[in-house]
Amino acid sequence: MRALTRSTLLVATLMLAGCGAVTSLSRASEQLDTYTLSPLPGPGGGGARHVVVEPVTAGGALSTDRILIKPSRVQAQYLPDARWSDPAPALVQTLLVGSLQNAGGFRLVAREAAGLIPDYTLMTELRDFQAEAPPGATPVVRVAMVLTLIRESDRSVASSRRVEAVAQAASDTTGDVVVAFEAAVTQALGQAIGWARAQAR
Repeated sequence: MRALTRSTLLVATLMLAGCGAVTSLSRASEQLDTYTLSPLPGPGGGGARHVVVEPVTAGGALSTDRILIKPSRVQAQYLPDARWSDPAPALVQTLLVGSLQNAGGFRLVAREAAGLIPDYTLMTELRDFQAEAPPGATPVVRVAMVLTLIRESDRSVASSRRVEAVAQAASDTTGDVVVAFEAAVTQALGQAIGWARAQAR
């Protein structure tokens, strides 16, 4: 009788473990809402300079397509129901390329030299790209990056600058957090593109 009870418990335990595994697989296969952000608008065209925007670098917590939420300075979590259309560094590179193209003042803006020798190379380190949401507080989105413009004629540093922007979300819903990301990114891109155009004249 005791052996039967142990067998029954073992089977029940295995069945529960199997249910847990199935549930985990089911959750893993759920589609997450996908969001993207917009480059700065503009007329484009004009200018004589060729600039290459290198892949953006970032720390481990930012090197993902998940939307980062920080409940405290030392905690990193992600929105459970949402993701970016690309990992954050690739998304920021796309935004920089598109914004530089739209802003005008450059003959060519590209991700790669494509056999041409550019006038400048833009290197970017993404420092912050998250919503900061202490318990009980409405999230604040923070975007910060360090930009370095390399003069390719002599491989010297033409200029370097840190840009940072913050935007308050209207609520803690995913939609409002993404709207705040758009606002903060627009501010940061405005600073970055204005600086890059001034340096590359």
